[in-house]
Amino acid sequence: MCGICGEIRFDRTPADLTAVSRMNDSLAPRGPDGTGLFQMNNLAVGHRRLKIIDLSEHAQQPMVDNDLELGIVFNGCIYNYRALRSELEGLGYRFFSHGDTEVILKAFHAWDSDCVHRLQGMFAFTVWHRDSGRVVMARDRLGIKPLYYSEQGPRLRFASTLPALLAGGDVDKTLDPVALHHYFSFHAVVPAPHTILAGVRKLAPASIREYDAQGRASERRYWQPDYSRRDEDRNLGFEDWKERVLDQLRLSVKRRLEADVPVGVLLSGGLDSSLIVGLLAEQGQKGLNTFSVGFETVGAEIGDEFKYSDLIAEHFATEHHQLFVDSARLLPSLQDCVRSMSEPMVSHDVIGFYLLSQKVAEHVKVVQSGQGADEVFGGYHWYPPLAQSQDPVSDYARVFCDRDHAEMARLLAPEWLGEDYSRALIEAHFAQPGADTPIDKALRLDSHIMLVDDPVKRVDNMTMSWGLEARVPFLDHELVELAARIPPEHKVREDGKYVLKEAARAVIPNGVIDRPKGYFPVPALKYIRGEYLEFVQQILGQGAARDRGLVRPEYLQTLLKAPEDHITPLRGSKLWQVSLLEFWLQTHGI
Repeated sequence: MCGICGEIRFDRTPADLTAVSRMNDSLAPRGPDGTGLFQMNNLAVGHRRLKIIDLSEHAQQPMVDNDLELGIVFNGCIYNYRALRSELEGLGYRFFSHGDTEVILKAFHAWDSDCVHRLQGMFAFTVWHRDSGRVVMARDRLGIKPLYYSEQGPRLRFASTLPALLAGGDVDKTLDPVALHHYFSFHAVVPAPHTILAGVRKLAPASIREYDAQGRASERRYWQPDYSRRDEDRNLGFEDWKERVLDQLRLSVKRRLEADVPVGVLLSGGLDSSLIVGLLAEQGQKGLNTFSVGFETVGAEIGDEFKYSDLIAEHFATEHHQLFVDSARLLPSLQDCVRSMSEPMVSHDVIGFYLLSQKVAEHVKVVQSGQGADEVFGGYHWYPPLAQSQDPVSDYARVFCDRDHAEMARLLAPEWLGEDYSRALIEAHFAQPGADTPIDKALRLDSHIMLVDDPVKRVDNMTMSWGLEARVPFLDHELVELAARIPPEHKVREDGKYVLKEAARAVIPNGVIDRPKGYFPVPALKYIRGEYLEFVQQILGQGAARDRGLVRPEYLQTLLKAPEDHITPLRGSKLWQVSLLEFWLQTHGI
């Protein structure tokens, strides 16, 4: 788990090593254990290392193999690297390290970019060919690891975070109207290739982007699960699916123990993280470190779920750590939290992950986390009604989207409004083949678009800001492929995740499975009062905010007058959403 960056020029001029060094410095929190720079004529790359696998210097990056005429910078973890190494040794390859980076390099030489089909894990990497000038960038199937890039004339830059590209300088900071619409309408989810800045793009999950020596680019998607029913599955009943889910999840959790350092768990007290703890205990893990976070209660909004996480910690005898965050600590930490965001993230729990990650990093370097189970196994409330929907696109948009286009017209100044990009995005994805029912279509959209640029990005950014690697077993690509095949009625029954809940009964106490569905609450950022309201007013009153002219003044005054009256369908504060965007832009000098 690391940070990567680089510059490649396609006009035969030397790459700017000084700019790459600035980018690399900005990635220091992602890799506090080592740093490296490499330059060769028109290419310069940087790497920040977090030592998880092969703690020796032999696995240091950037990694160059002169015999193969290849080099690589890589962020992530390949869980099956040992098996791949044995296969490659059988083909005659010899290794100088014991880590997964060199395995990717040799695999690329053996199978070219198709090597990604053999990789089990999370990854973002750039490989270059010394003599041909060819450059290949790739991202894992579920987009767990990020990869941003900027193309300007004959120059390509890439980095693990958007702020790293800004640190390099000379980036177009114009706001992207399409991204703005998604941010304010599509629940702050900005799908690839867009980012909030027109001058920065991001590689889509399960994608390979390739450049030839002249800078001509091509891109292809290499993986997409089928959400249709298969003939060979017709005779499978519920018990068959339940058994298969549990078996695959056991394998997924086991895979993510691959490390040369201890592995802990982020334990919220919900079904998903509790099941991970149970499966690790089932596999013989003793003295497992688990971590929970909670916040002050505001009104009737409870700010912690400690009673459930404590139940699991006691049941499995873990070394449990609680972090309680009161308002006196929350507000001062927001500036650093926002600085750690690659893109504006409006979800309230992002500050929770930030502060929890700080505490966790004092104890371990790697944790497993339960993100993805709701999207993969149908845990959200908007799925069941789609079974009978006559207009799935409208029904999905009404529940998921923060604003319809009519409200967007009241929010944004006319020059920023544009078309109804978010509605068009939903329509396009629902129209794609390969998903049988409206529920299947929604699950596919949420798993491959929303999940990537909301929960997964949130966890990566906040954990890596403290040099902590987060692994997500529910996003094992083979588990996702299996879940896609399961008939939707087995997933959405009885408030969702039914097949996962029933599988979990063999592992964890029923009291955690049958509890009311919760979420990671930070009430102070939903019900903006007192010093939080003053803080928001200060942000929005800055000259930069006024000069930007994004939001219509009358709309903003409506939110400021009664913040608690303006809550999105997914229980977020509309005022915080407006404020967070402006806060992020100001923090990053835009």
